[in-house]
Amino acid sequence: MRMLKNKTLLKENDLKGILRELNSGDRSWQQEDQTQLIQSMMIHIGSLDSELRDNLIYGSFYELIREKNLLEHSLLTELLEECLNNLLCKGIEEGESDLVFTRTFTSLLIALILFRDNADDFLSQQKIADCKDKVLAYLAVEKDARGYVPEKGWAHSVAHMADAIDELVKNPKLDKAFYSQIVNALWNAILQENYAFIHNEDERILVPIFTMLEKGLEEHEIIKLLQQLPATLKVKKEQLDVQHHRILVFNCKSFVKSFYIITNGKPKFAALHKSIETCLDEL
Repeated sequence: MRMLKNKTLLKENDLKGILRELNSGDRSWQQEDQTQLIQSMMIHIGSLDSELRDNLIYGSFYELIREKNLLEHSLLTELLEECLNNLLCKGIEEGESDLVFTRTFTSLLIALILFRDNADDFLSQQKIADCKDKVLAYLAVEKDARGYVPEKGWAHSVAHMADAIDELVKNPKLDKAFYSQIVNALWNAILQENYAFIHNEDERILVPIFTMLEKGLEEHEIIKLLQQLPATLKVKKEQLDVQHHRILVFNCKSFVKSFYIITNGKPKFAALHKSIETCLDEL
């Protein structure tokens, strides 16, 4: 099944009705025009209707890809291409706009496709490397770090991208030499001065970091970043106004505290835990 054929796309309300019936069991996926449905779900992936976006479109992709494995590998490869090349950075130049929902729910779809590849191994090593490059490029330029947006729902760009990166670093086709680059990209995401992370973004970012530590990331890479953090905040204090500096310090402290809690009492992370403790004392 090819996705990028000319199809009459469903409007949001029509798509919502069909996905509701599929979700309730009143309709069967196998009996639907699957190409039309998938195309329509992609077009509306960033809908401002949170029920359609979160529960129905993402929920359906979750079921089709992760739970039931109903989509062909060729289609998943095509969907990944669409995500990486057209949707992941859509509207990125606009700053704080509604297109953030397209970008962040594209991140979640990327995570699902990578999960399936981790199980079924259908993407090439080059495609995994390309995915890494484009995901990190997106993370570097995403400025809209809002969590929950009133009346519109979850944007949560940092957390959603952390989910995608966690699936990426689990992939055996990703060269572990890239771990240092990925850790630095995640670390830079913590240095957020415009939005306070109050929706567990710090914990979500730690998930792929611990995955990499378990898979061979050298602790000294993290220890070096921890040692540099207090000095970084001092430099930033000279560059930022009081409000933005306080947001930055809050985000960094929340992250390091979460790191401290997770490593506490774990002998394998004793040296790392000591560095975290020292960093906290200096913040």
